[in-house]
Amino acid sequence: MEMSHPAVHPVAVPPALTEPPPRVRMKDYQGMPGTLGGLALRLAQLGFAVLSFSIMVSTPDFTQVTAFCYLVAATVLQTCWSGILAVVDIYALLVRRSLHHSFLVGLFSVGDGVTSTLTFAAACATAGITVLIDNDLGQCGENHCGKFEAAAAMAFLTWVMATPSFLLTFWLLATS
Repeated sequence: MEMSHPAVHPVAVPPALTEPPPRVRMKDYQGMPGTLGGLALRLAQLGFAVLSFSIMVSTPDFTQVTAFCYLVAATVLQTCWSGILAVVDIYALLVRRSLHHSFLVGLFSVGDGVTSTLTFAAACATAGITVLIDNDLGQCGENHCGKFEAAAAMAFLTWVMATPSFLLTFWLLATS
C-alpha cells in the first residue's frame, strides 16, 4: 500500500520586522547637568549669590526695606539650590554618570526656572529702590547706595549665570 508522505517544501523566511533605530541620546553640551561647564555655571551662581548676600547683610539697615530683605531671601535660596546641584554635578563627574533621567532633568529645570526668576525679580527690586534713594530722594549720602548697587549687580550676575542652566536643562527635558 502506498502511503503519502508529507512533503517539506522550503519556505522563504519572512523578513524580520524592522525595529525603529535606537534613539540617539543628545550630545552633552557644556553647561548641561553633569558636565564641567554645568559645574562651572553652578559654582559661578553660588559665588555671585554669596557675594550679593554678604554685601547686603553687611549694611546695618537693609531690614528696613522689603526689597532688600527679598534680595537676601532670594540669594539664600539660590545659594542652597546652586550648592546642592554643584555637589550633584561633582558626584556625576566623579562616577561618570549621566544626569539625563527625565525626573531629574524635570526637577533641575523647574528649580532653575524658579530660582533664576526669583533672583532676577529681587535684583530688579533692589536696583529700583536704590535708584529711588539715589536719584529721586537724593539721600545716598546717609545710605549705603554703593553697597546696595553692588549687591544688585551681583544678583544680576547670579541671574546671568542661572539662566543658561535653566535653558539647557529645559532643552534637555524637551528633547529627551
